[in-house]
Amino acid sequence: MKRLTYERRVQLLALAAGLPGSLIALLLLWFGPSSSQTAWTLTFLIVAAWLGFAASLRHRVVFSLQTLSNLLAAMREEDFSLRGRGARADDAMGEVMIEVNALSETLREQRLGALEATALLRTVMEEIDVAIFTFDAAGKLKLVNRAGERLLDRPAERLLGLTASELGLAVCLEGDSVRTMELALPGGTGRWGMRRGSFRQGGSPHQLVVLTDLRRTLREEERQAWQRLIRVLGHELNNSLAPIQSVAQSLESSLQRSERPESDGSIFADIRQGLAIIRSRTEALGRFMSAYTRLAKLPKPTLGLVEFAEMVRRVAALERRVSVTVEDGLKVSVRADPDQLEQLLINLIRNAADAVGETGGNVRVEWSASPSHLDLLILDEGPGISNSANLFVPFFTTKRGGSGIGLVLSRQIAEAHGGSLTLENRTDRRGCKAHLRLPL
Repeated sequence: MKRLTYERRVQLLALAAGLPGSLIALLLLWFGPSSSQTAWTLTFLIVAAWLGFAASLRHRVVFSLQTLSNLLAAMREEDFSLRGRGARADDAMGEVMIEVNALSETLREQRLGALEATALLRTVMEEIDVAIFTFDAAGKLKLVNRAGERLLDRPAERLLGLTASELGLAVCLEGDSVRTMELALPGGTGRWGMRRGSFRQGGSPHQLVVLTDLRRTLREEERQAWQRLIRVLGHELNNSLAPIQSVAQSLESSLQRSERPESDGSIFADIRQGLAIIRSRTEALGRFMSAYTRLAKLPKPTLGLVEFAEMVRRVAALERRVSVTVEDGLKVSVRADPDQLEQLLINLIRNAADAVGETGGNVRVEWSASPSHLDLLILDEGPGISNSANLFVPFFTTKRGGSGIGLVLSRQIAEAHGGSLTLENRTDRRGCKAHLRLPL
């Protein structure tokens, strides 16, 4: 059986609504005292009015629904410029039109915002000097920016649809999501910083891969490191070579004078003094090179369980020049290289003792632990830090006879254990505070 359409049902309901009244009027007309001509005339008028009102009702209902259908179709096609007329708050259909118009305006604003955000994202992706790739669940490339095209040395039209293996990027979809790797690609070879994330598009998982060229950064860091090294080496070598050259010239002149008859025996005293200066400066130069070798060749720590409180007390007992107070702290074990950790503590306590040795005062050591890390504080009552910018510059020192590697070596040891070391002036009183943090 064929199902009636909505329009036909509305039309039949309209006819049924007028049928009782029209039928009663016709029965009274034909069976009443009216003449035949009058009956036919009124019958035509009644039937015409009945059918006309039914057709008008059908048209109004169907027209309103067709208008709503057109508005919704326009919104589905992302055309939000159409609006429904007759939007009034005093009737049901007007309220429907108001809501549809409001929905269309909301969707228009959201679409405009989405278009602007998408345009901004595309501009950023195209202009940023970072290669961006998007792969679907099958490992096929779905999106690449301009930097990625340069890196692979092909336009996007020839890259989209290829797998990560065909592009030489399969290693980027495996392993840790954040790491540094060596890549040999058509557009460049070297070290790259890789970050990988996941997202969903169209219900299917995708992976986003971002590659950052580290070559320029590494070259700049290397250049700065060489500049600092050359500056330090040049300073130390000049400090030794300048007096050696001066003494050598003086000795040469003295030897030339000793060949003259009127020369006396004092020349040999000058020679002995000059040789002593040469020996002193060469020994200083040897100590400098030994300290540099020690700093540059710090081995990787061999981790083991270390009773921290016992080590702190043992190291503090080694310092006998000043009073070192060790506050009672929690008994905790840390995973560390015992030799390197002990050297770090010796350096910090010795620095604190050197500071208070100039002005008098005490050194206090305390520590506390949280579930994630251990904090050690070494507090002294010395003059404090006058120039914190050069604290961790290799071979920079303000102490007489200092090598300038103690703090640098200590920070390297702390960072090799996954921790940190900072020095700052105390806020409660005069002095310095060394803060060592180690992971638990």
